[in-house]
Amino acid sequence: MAKTLFEKIWDRHIVKTIDGGPSVLYIDKHFIHEVTSPQAFKGIENRGLEVFRPRQIVATADHNVPTLHQELPIKDELSRTQVQKLIDNCKKHHVELYGLGHPYQGIVHVIGPELGITQPGMTMVCGDSHTSTHGAFGAIAFGIGTSEVEMVMATQCLMQSKPKLMRINVEGTLGKGVVSKDIILYIIAKISASGATGYFVEYAGSAIRSLSMEARMTICNMSIEMGARGGLIAPDEITFSYMKGREFAPKGAEWDKKLAEWKQLYSDADAKFDVEINIDAADIEPMITYGTNPGMGVSVAGHIPAENEIEVKEQSAYKKSLDYMGLQAGAPIKGKKVDYVFIGSCTNSRIEDLRLVASFVKGKKKADNVEVWVVPGSKQVEQQAIHEGIDKVFEAAGFNLRQPGCSACLGMNEDKIPAGKYCISTSNRNFEGRQGPNARTLLASPLTAAVAAITGEVADIREFI
Repeated sequence: MAKTLFEKIWDRHIVKTIDGGPSVLYIDKHFIHEVTSPQAFKGIENRGLEVFRPRQIVATADHNVPTLHQELPIKDELSRTQVQKLIDNCKKHHVELYGLGHPYQGIVHVIGPELGITQPGMTMVCGDSHTSTHGAFGAIAFGIGTSEVEMVMATQCLMQSKPKLMRINVEGTLGKGVVSKDIILYIIAKISASGATGYFVEYAGSAIRSLSMEARMTICNMSIEMGARGGLIAPDEITFSYMKGREFAPKGAEWDKKLAEWKQLYSDADAKFDVEINIDAADIEPMITYGTNPGMGVSVAGHIPAENEIEVKEQSAYKKSLDYMGLQAGAPIKGKKVDYVFIGSCTNSRIEDLRLVASFVKGKKKADNVEVWVVPGSKQVEQQAIHEGIDKVFEAAGFNLRQPGCSACLGMNEDKIPAGKYCISTSNRNFEGRQGPNARTLLASPLTAAVAAITGEVADIREFI
């Protein structure tokens, strides 16, 4: 019987299926961080249990850490308490921790792939919605709640209902200045922020296959922003080349064995999906959001939709969104002045993202009215940027290169955007208050963020390259 990639992985991990109900799914790898793990550790202790398989858990500190002076004690009391609790819990329960100061520390969805922990065919979970990032390797990866974190700690299994399956095919050649962030913002704008609710999405097509692994991670990362349970891409030679030689990737004969298995991970030619969507890559332009959910996106050369372009049932939310953002219906988005540019997050903080930005800003200066924060996704990315001289490019341009962490993606740490200010951000969410109380977020690619940093406004990268 023909199977999709998702079904092949899912079926291999079923421990038990309840008649008419969910399945008990075995979990290969569990990532944890300082925000959603303390309650789970407390839960298993209250039940008199131990962590069932601690060697299948990897921990790091990322959400609530400062991105300046990480060598000093954390000033914020809540952040300091959470990070210390993670240290204590990992030591007590024998869990590997890459904490502040460790050469592998970084955002959980950046360090997993770069260390070779993330591998094709795995089931992977984390108490974080953007766990879908790891699906770029041909893995079933998804975010879970705190009670589920506890369940995995206690049993290495999880009760899950099988989702419906969607395939999004992007065929053709991308235009000038269009990168993977534009692809996913275009898809979400096309099908809406709820258009994939209840589905697991496979991304396919020639445009997807042409992407690097880091670009694929950006696309899978934002699957959750259209309501999907997760997203994945079939592994191929690009995947295998990226993985080979990484710290925790298989070695020697074990690599050959795993490679043979991984090469079978693809959707069969006659596999059935519940929904298929086809997109012409030539239709995708550099994108930017204007509202308060990731589905409210347009081409940077376009305009904010007029009220009559919005469905009647959505007009109330649309008006509320524009009121929050301080924008006018029907107005062009290009030329809008911005105050901050944030380049980072688990969506776009990898070395390729930093290289892309540096290649554009080299020899240029940031606009006087803009503050620019560049936050690498891990210590390894930070060190690579320094090794390549990217830090000097940013310094000359007036950019502030900080230390690894989730930073201004979410208003949980010290890196907040002030109320009323506009920030072009390479992160994944533009909800009200996401980057700080009353902050105004416009999501975009690293290239669009870079050109905004130099011009001080929303601009079309195609006019500059």
